[in-house]
Amino acid sequence: VAKHPSETDERLMLRLLAFALNADEQLEMTKGISTDDEPDIWRKSLSDELELWVALGLPGEKIIRQSCGKAGEVIIYSCGRTAEMWWDKTRNSTTRFDNLSVMNIPETAMGELGELASRTMQLQVTIQDGDVMVSEGDSIVYVTPVKWK
Repeated sequence: VAKHPSETDERLMLRLLAFALNADEQLEMTKGISTDDEPDIWRKSLSDELELWVALGLPGEKIIRQSCGKAGEVIIYSCGRTAEMWWDKTRNSTTRFDNLSVMNIPETAMGELGELASRTMQLQVTIQDGDVMVSEGDSIVYVTPVKWK
């Protein structure tokens, strides 16, 4: 997986975590961070219809509205110190979107995931009952995404 020059280790690991949580043969990473009109990850049907739009971070209301109009399903994986403030501000404007899910990754887990990142990492991800175990070598990080919507 290529890391964008402006991407932090934590964001790279969030991208990998989101990919694992939505694993599918048709799932693809996109240009993501370097373009506004594509999500970080998407799944398109064989007829090129946008089925799943996965966004990372704290997108604005306009991006959320546009993505919900373009894709059958939209999942936002939020994280960071300001995630709760972002959600408090954004929550009311998203109630009309039945195809939107918002998951928050706890800040402590993001820090631990960032520490796993290395140039030669070989990750193993186990997902069971909504809990995720990410291991690299002898290091293990447990992540429990919190569903906000």
